[in-house]
Amino acid sequence: MGVLIDRPNWPGPRGLLWSHLVSDSSLEELHEFARLLGVPARAFDRDHYDVPETVYGRAVALGAEAVGSQELVRRLRESGLRRPKTRSRST
Repeated sequence: MGVLIDRPNWPGPRGLLWSHLVSDSSLEELHEFARLLGVPARAFDRDHYDVPETVYGRAVALGAEAVGSQELVRRLRESGLRRPKTRSRST
């Protein structure tokens, strides 16, 4: 159990590729790790942080487990911490 990060594969702001940072044990662990990395709270989205490629190496060096995107989502779901987007109702 711990903090996981997928490879930076997702295009995002400033022309950078982005990763997802999650915990498969607790949101408290995830928030603490993000603070340690200096990731701003605004980067948190429901159950993960979006982090730029510039943070990836440091996250791994500090103990985040590098995994593929599919494994990251699988482990997040299995932990019970996955929070899917809510769909708005059409009227």
